[in-house]
Amino acid sequence: MTRLACLFVPLFPLAARLRAEPELAAEAVAVVEGSGPAARVVAATRAARRAGVAPGATLAQARVLVPRLVARGRDGECERAAREALAETAERFSPRVEEVAAGCVCLDVDGAARRFRGGEPERDLALALEREAARAALPARVGVASSKLAAQVAAREARVHEPRIVPEGREAAFLAPLPLARLDPGIGLAERLARWGLASVGDLARLPPDEVASRLGEEGRRLSAIARGLDPSPLQPREPPPDFREGVELEWPLATLEPFLFLARAALDRLCRRLEAAGLGCARLEVALTLEPDGIDARAVDLPAPTRDAKTLLQVVRLALEERPPGAAVAGFAFVARPDRPRAAQLSLFGPAALSPDRLATTLARLFALLGPGRVGSPRTVDGHRPERFDLVPFTPPAPPLVAATPAAPRGLLAVRTLRPPLSLEVRLDAAARPGAVAVPSGAEASGATAKRPRIEGRVRVAAGPWRLEEGWWSDAPADREYWDVELEPAGLFRLFRDLATGRWYADGVYD
Repeated sequence: MTRLACLFVPLFPLAARLRAEPELAAEAVAVVEGSGPAARVVAATRAARRAGVAPGATLAQARVLVPRLVARGRDGECERAAREALAETAERFSPRVEEVAAGCVCLDVDGAARRFRGGEPERDLALALEREAARAALPARVGVASSKLAAQVAAREARVHEPRIVPEGREAAFLAPLPLARLDPGIGLAERLARWGLASVGDLARLPPDEVASRLGEEGRRLSAIARGLDPSPLQPREPPPDFREGVELEWPLATLEPFLFLARAALDRLCRRLEAAGLGCARLEVALTLEPDGIDARAVDLPAPTRDAKTLLQVVRLALEERPPGAAVAGFAFVARPDRPRAAQLSLFGPAALSPDRLATTLARLFALLGPGRVGSPRTVDGHRPERFDLVPFTPPAPPLVAATPAAPRGLLAVRTLRPPLSLEVRLDAAARPGAVAVPSGAEASGATAKRPRIEGRVRVAAGPWRLEEGWWSDAPADREYWDVELEPAGLFRLFRDLATGRWYADGVYD
């Protein structure tokens, strides 16, 4: 018989709100539904319940009992994220997870207890589920049984660090004392069962199943099977969503950036913890803002590499909002992370220290946030005549070689270090129209050249050229140039070119 575990979060609307605002856990807090005089308490913290605040009371009645009561409305974004976090917690133990209700999931744990070597493996499994839910800031209770209803009832009766385990085959005896309302029979069917004199689940279980089905139909057959500890419907595993979402609806609209970023940091922290638990990184961050009074601002940022660093994602959000402000006060927000597998690499034990893929992805994401799209990548040459043409492609570090390569013998090749932008020169020609003397002209360009660029000056010993470059003859401004390789007496070997349109000379590179 299949064994099922149930994760149940009591007062789920309150737990979801405290997950987003953990600093309120010690306060008297009530989650209300509705607005104005019609607002009623849905759930309250222990401090508020001790003062007499109960579900169903109006907000005015609750404030009479607790004048400093902190009231929060039900937050759809918080509850949606908490439901996903609870399901993800269960999926770390089993791939078969069904969300029964908000704050309640069932999972197939048949055989999962074998990983625990203690005397009570199912209890150890339940405690591990409870601890994992606590890491997600959800105070869950755990029950284990062989039917979904028995597991749910066991989870509702469990306490902190005291999971309820129903032995296999004892589900009917466990459910027998419960009132029939626990089976949710419906109003009409409940009245008929009451006229029969049935008050508990055990009373229904003792009736012949065929007789119940003949009088109550298919619904009666289902209730009879549940009362006897059987599951008429199998576990229906959920389909995990393709993204991770975190957000919150704000109590007051925010018109400035810094308070918004303070709340956004907490949401991004929760988002990154979920990504890390799943072994994923954020490859695309989507930001959805709810504007006051009625508007939506949506934007998305593609990151150069999957990352799960909350500081980096916060910087991406800050720069995106500074570049294009939303234009109105923000009443709520949601962050959606499109996940991808982070880069993996086998680091060397004995070679030079290599950069971790996670740190590399974080660095690339920060550069992307500072410089903007289209300015971060690895340069690659483009097929063409002009030597300065290049393109940016996504940076992917090469995998380390499995065997150390033997260095090739030198072939006497020269490498040219290009100067960008080219350095303007003053060139005097000899009688054959060849470069005879070269000097950096005085002025602003010369002062800039002495800082990080070589000072090019001297008499030409050897000159090779010219090589004509013509590109873009079909455009309005073709690049007509003559390139020379020259060796100066005191300076070295350089590559020069003359712009035929203006007659000016430039230093294009230095041979090292």
